[in-house]
Amino acid sequence: MLTGFFILMNMKKPFRERIKQGPIICDGAMGTLLDLYEYAELPHEIQNIKNPDIVERIHREYIEAGSEIIETNTFSANHLRLSQFHLQDKLKEINLRGVEIARHAAGDRVYVAGSVGPTGMLLEPIGKVKRQKARDSFREQIEILLEAGVDLIMLETFVSVQELDEALSVAKELTDLPIVAQKAFAEDGAILSGSYPVEVIEHLIEVGADVVGANCTVGPQRMFSIIRNIHKDGVILSAQPAAGIPTLLNGRSIYHTTPEYLAAYAKELVEAGVTLIGACCGSTPLHIRAIADLVRGMKVGKPAPKVDIKVKEKPPIEPEPKYYVETSRWSRFSRNVGKKFMTTVELDIPRGLDMASVLEGAQYCDERKIDAVNITEGARARLRMSSIAISVMIQQRVGIEAMCHRATRDHNLVGLQAELLGAYALGLRNILCITGDPTGIGDYPQATSVFDVDAVGLIRAVHSMNQGIDIMGNSIGQPTSFYIACAANPSADDLDAEIAKIEKKVEAGVNILFTQPVYEMKTLETFLKRVEHLKKPIIPIMIGILPIRSYKHADFLHNEVPGIRIPEKIREAVRVAGDQAAKVGVRLSMEFLKEAKSCVAGAYMLPPFQKYHIVDELLSVVY
Repeated sequence: MLTGFFILMNMKKPFRERIKQGPIICDGAMGTLLDLYEYAELPHEIQNIKNPDIVERIHREYIEAGSEIIETNTFSANHLRLSQFHLQDKLKEINLRGVEIARHAAGDRVYVAGSVGPTGMLLEPIGKVKRQKARDSFREQIEILLEAGVDLIMLETFVSVQELDEALSVAKELTDLPIVAQKAFAEDGAILSGSYPVEVIEHLIEVGADVVGANCTVGPQRMFSIIRNIHKDGVILSAQPAAGIPTLLNGRSIYHTTPEYLAAYAKELVEAGVTLIGACCGSTPLHIRAIADLVRGMKVGKPAPKVDIKVKEKPPIEPEPKYYVETSRWSRFSRNVGKKFMTTVELDIPRGLDMASVLEGAQYCDERKIDAVNITEGARARLRMSSIAISVMIQQRVGIEAMCHRATRDHNLVGLQAELLGAYALGLRNILCITGDPTGIGDYPQATSVFDVDAVGLIRAVHSMNQGIDIMGNSIGQPTSFYIACAANPSADDLDAEIAKIEKKVEAGVNILFTQPVYEMKTLETFLKRVEHLKKPIIPIMIGILPIRSYKHADFLHNEVPGIRIPEKIREAVRVAGDQAAKVGVRLSMEFLKEAKSCVAGAYMLPPFQKYHIVDELLSVVY
């Protein structure tokens, strides 16, 4: 069935003319499909030479799904990126073949966009690459794409506006063809230098891009948050969100966003003013088909009226320092596990230096006799203050204990162990060991993900320190007394693989499990049965509780956040509740916690968006 061709019966019009006539469907991910075909060799662009038939098949699948634009498989085919794989001598062949393959698949009806991505390196003054070297790299690639006969140039997934400027400037010098310029924004919509999306869009228009917008990094709901307030008359916007946030399984990125969910937000994006609509990492022809079926025939909408909200700034709190000092070798938290129902609350960590809201949250929890607060480290690879620094600040200024999260992503084995020693010297006793999200999905995709060890390796390192040695068996003088926690996912797609990971964590020396949010007893009971054999005499479990605040919130968690699965009946309950969804969400969490509390050691509460008052309602069913 050739669904995509029904809208393309005639010869294609000039692109600038077509783009003014309504939504135009771009394709989705190329690398994701090559991985599915088990051609995961990096860079993916080498498949233009090694397996051109597979690349062409992917192009055709997107065209049949409804794409009017296909992008050449040349995203990373610039000199600086290819040189990292010692393939710079293949640069011309890779780019020429990329366009040739796409042109053959496109015929006379589909537009071929020459895909140009960033250099993959940081430019001066942050990095070592000179701007002129980047310009030369872009020039070399774009000249080849133009020579091969692309219909337009698509600059995409640029995190640095400065680097995007260089690529756009070169493209403008070389051609009068249409140019699409797309920025990859951070999850919260702020760019690294502190500018907001609207400023970036205005700048790109000013320097000559025909179509401007965003792609990659964020899923459909966050993309909508970025795009909805930047539409202006006469501005042609593009949006190509990723299919949510991936999880790593056996070294491969696995995406969970369904075609229907992505398409629903594509429709909202078009209503918000987007003309060029497609998808990015994790998407497939099924996602594009769903988008095409839903947005075909729509008119690009007008933006909703903007409402200026003035937020009254709170003065930073300076509570009287309590300087929590551990009188016992082990933490209060560890000593109380098994003696009472334990409670922890995860605090939202803002960008920058101002931790007033975090201290206020900790103070709120301390007043309610919460046993500890969870302090995350660089979740979703976003830049935040060190979890050790925040944890020490909270313990010293507020007096409540911290459960300090540590990720293996950002430190090698020397740095990881050095920081653990420092954390212990500063009074931290509770450590939650995680692997961490890869930097490619965060603020700095060019940054290196270290991963000398994973969460299991970190647990082993902390456990070794508790024996008075480092991970290699060298003496550290005296033993530490860390209480070691780790993450667990009762809702994992592959529960067998998840249990196998937990078994390794327990063997490495973990003391307690903190789960991802759970929403029904069936999931918890299945998980508890699967970990029964890990009792030694027992591994305590802190059950994750994240109340839903709206239907969109539930939809986002279920479709875009790895490790969270919300049963259909619960999503439907909050959908039907409408304006009362937040109350219903809290009530459902309370009902679940009341039933689950007899099965677990405690509750790990994750109130959304600093709504710490929800903790009071959850606590009412605990005590």
